[in-house]
Amino acid sequence: MTSKKFDLQEKVAIITGASRGIGKAIALEYVASGAKVVLVSRAQETLDEVKQEIEELGGEALAIATHMGELDQIEKMVNQVIETYGKIDIIVNNAGTNPHFGPILTAEESHWEKTFDINVMGYFRLVKAVAPHMINNGGGKIINMSSVAGKRPQPGMGVYCVSKAGVIMLTETLAVELAGKNIQVNCIAPGFIKTKFSKVLWTTEHINKAITGVTPLGRIASPEEVTGIAVYLASDASSFTTGSTFVVDGGLLVNAGIDL
Repeated sequence: MTSKKFDLQEKVAIITGASRGIGKAIALEYVASGAKVVLVSRAQETLDEVKQEIEELGGEALAIATHMGELDQIEKMVNQVIETYGKIDIIVNNAGTNPHFGPILTAEESHWEKTFDINVMGYFRLVKAVAPHMINNGGGKIINMSSVAGKRPQPGMGVYCVSKAGVIMLTETLAVELAGKNIQVNCIAPGFIKTKFSKVLWTTEHINKAITGVTPLGRIASPEEVTGIAVYLASDASSFTTGSTFVVDGGLLVNAGIDL
């Protein structure tokens, strides 16, 4: 007998930042678990490539280019999903940006505005647009992508760190406010993952060595290693889990940094 707890059969999931990296990996895993996925990012061409890959595997996907900084585009995308599928069961807020690298006091206001507009407000906009449909449908799952950078300062990434800390508090606030509507809201905080977004970190030898040196598992993860917790949080298995942040970092945050 096979457990149905992690089954996403007939569920409809919107995944932002789905053209590559963690977002793409989650989309593929959701399809493998039975879901219909809505792929969202700014570039239609790269989304279409992922859509084709999913369809070749026998899955179903809708690809809609959407800028998470533009409310009208988000609302238009959500309306298209409702017209196509009639419901939205899951959203994964994964799109992100980091335009500034260096000491936080060297950041310009434009860096703060762009980072928060996508990393925090973009998440809020999508939740606000989707929540009424989830409520009408009797519940849903909201998964926000934070980072270990939201729990511990990272060198040169101060503005990004503050935005990801904001994602954790946004998650906790939404979890409390939406609990009575049977909507569970949780957060994933990945460590260092081999994606295009973080390429400079794992392709620069001394940075890679520094990261793996303080990571107990001794390596940088693949995007696929984040998908298991994403399936759990999207499935019925997490029906009593809300307001939590799940760290997937190879032990980085719990490492005392003492090598005996």
